Amino acid sequence: MFDLDRFIEECRAAVVEDASHKAVREIVARAVAEPDAVLKGLGEPRLGSVEALYRGEDVTILNVVWPPLFTIMPHEHLMWAVIGVYTGGEDNMYWRRIGEPGQSRVEAAGARSLRVGDAEPLGRDIVHSVTNPIGKFTGAIHVYGGDFFAVKRSEWDPETLAERAYDVDKNMRLFAEANTRLAAAE
Repeated sequence: MFDLDRFIEECRAAVVEDASHKAVREIVARAVAEPDAVLKGLGEPRLGSVEALYRGEDVTILNVVWPPLFTIMPHEHLMWAVIGVYTGGEDNMYWRRIGEPGQSRVEAAGARSLRVGDAEPLGRDIVHSVTNPIGKFTGAIHVYGGDFFAVKRSEWDPETLAERAYDVDKNMRLFAEANTRLAAAE
């Protein structure tokens, strides 16, 4: 059984022992190795959303539900992250920054497809975009090595690949718009 309170405490304790992502990755991998238990604990995804399960200076834990066939533009976190998929799949495209911070562009540098049971670490300097390539919701636990919401970070325009300030409100609107389109299609 997935116990959210225990999961949060294990992640927090792991960061105290080792400030890197390594111990947290093992905790996330153990959780998503039992996807039915995570689904039972967090609920079946029904809407695209970003839900903060825990937010602290030490670690942030999000339940990200990607709408079907949804893509979010290239962005950075400026802290390590571990992504664990418990239903569906997400495709991560990795990008290389070209130019000075604040004025850079990005170019494609690699990719990794994650499916149920995968737990993938991302380094602090990774720039990535995420696509849910399938026609159902994807659920993923995202654990970040710090207060995810307190960091001023960048995103890159999907058309020009030019850097700009990350806009949380705009990104949440993208989730809401995707949910509206899905509801209208039913």
